[in-house]
Parts: sequence; structure tokens; C-alpha cells
Amino acid sequence: MKLTKEVLELDWESTAEKIKLFIKDYVEKVGANGVVMGISGGVDSSTAAAISALALGGNKVLGLIMPEKETYNEEDIEHAKLVAKTFGFETEIIDITNILNAFYSSIPAFKPKHNLSKGNIKARTRMICIYYYANLQNRIVVGSSDKSETMMGYFTKWGDVAADISPLMDLYKTQVRKLALHIGVPKEIAMKPSSPRLWPNQYAEEELGIKYEVLDLILYGLERFMEVDEIARQLKIDREIVEKVRRRWINNEHKRRMPLTVKLGYRTVGADSRLPITL
Repeated sequence: MKLTKEVLELDWESTAEKIKLFIKDYVEKVGANGVVMGISGGVDSSTAAAISALALGGNKVLGLIMPEKETYNEEDIEHAKLVAKTFGFETEIIDITNILNAFYSSIPAFKPKHNLSKGNIKARTRMICIYYYANLQNRIVVGSSDKSETMMGYFTKWGDVAADISPLMDLYKTQVRKLALHIGVPKEIAMKPSSPRLWPNQYAEEELGIKYEVLDLILYGLERFMEVDEIARQLKIDREIVEKVRRRWINNEHKRRMPLTVKLGYRTVGADSRLPITL
């Protein structure tokens, strides 16, 4: 198998149709009024919102724009509004600054300079707001996690990854960008640098330490049981880069699973109590 960018190419029209059918079928079968999601102005959330609107109609899609003082970015908000206008769905802006300040002031051990812990509060606060609207309006929460970041564990557990369905989770980041362009997401949004916006000047590729174009090919190879040395040879990169990606993928498996429990009963949730899909 040759690890070239061509291996990540898909029939984008067919891919879009499969995702739209998946969203439409799920919403109809559970009897929901529509879907709701956080929309940041980045490629993942913009693509998830756009394809949901194509699947259901914009009148059944609500995008929540949730800025806060520390990471406020006017361009992100304008991009989120542009996607909403382009695909005809509604948005609502929720400034979560006061909610965050209430958390910060209520936690005795709170450390304002501990970016990871503080940033995860932000991601989980956004999740709380999204699920409030889902409960209030009988909507399904659509997640925007992609395969690259899910495999790497680059998300907040019970935060930005929390969703009822995640229609983009089997597409690598570079594939999401191509799908975005195919369905009409504006290029400046489809190709903009990714950032979780959990603290100022945070960019995904800088934190991951690798470009998505390389990361996606490494993950593609690992997923297909290719040896680390072979991946490194084909991509002409240092073996340790591939090994670092492999270790992170494996070490973050706990973030992709249901909480572990000791097996005491006949069938145990999350282990051997998986039911067939009946919806």
C-alpha cells in the first residue's frame, strides 16, 4: 500500500449523500424536532452544520455561537454567521463569560494559569448549553469531531466530543476540508487553521506538533496495521514521529470508551452488553 494523498480521496458526492441520509434517518426515527450544535466558525463545526442543513432543511438546524472574553475572535463569529446564511439555518449567540466566571470563582482549587484544566471547563460549559437547547426543544445534538482528532484524543472528554451523533467522525481532517469545499462551505472557512479556542493563540497543529496532511497519512497507515518503520520510510519522516503518533493513539483509548467497570454480572454495560441497532 502506498501512502500518498490519493488514498484519502473519496467520492465526495456519494460521501455527502451517505452522511445526509444518516442524519435524516436518525432524526426521523427518534422523533426529534431537529438538531442543535455548537458552531465556532471552524471547518469541522461549519461542515457539520452545513451538511445537517442540507439533510434536514435549515429550519430544523440551530447553531449555537458561544464566545467568551478570553478567546473572543470576531472573525470566528462572522464565519459562523456566514455559514448559517449560506446554508439557511438559525444561530443564537450565547456569551458564556459569566458562566465561566461563576465556575472559576466557585472552585476552591481553581488556578487561572493552568490552561488545560481551565480550557476543559470552557469545552464542558459549551456542552451544557448545547444539551440545554436539545432538551428544551427536543433536538438531537450533532457533534463535529473528525477522525484525526478523535484518534489522537485531541478533545475534551465530556466536552466538545459529547454528542448524540457525530457524522464526521470517520473522516480525517483533510477529508473534512475536501467535503466542506464540495458541499459549498466558503474556502476561507474550509481551509482556516483549526483551533479549539480554549485559551489565546491555541492552534491544533502546533499542539499536535504535526501538519494534518502528514498526520492523516500516518493514522491511515496505522489503522491498516502498517508497521511504524514502513510508514516512516514511505513518508520520508523520522521513525519517532510515527511512533509518537502511535503511542498517543493507543494511550488515549480511554477517552473513546464508556467508563470502565468491574465485571460482576452476566452481561456488563460497555463490555458484552452491546445491543443491535433497532432505530
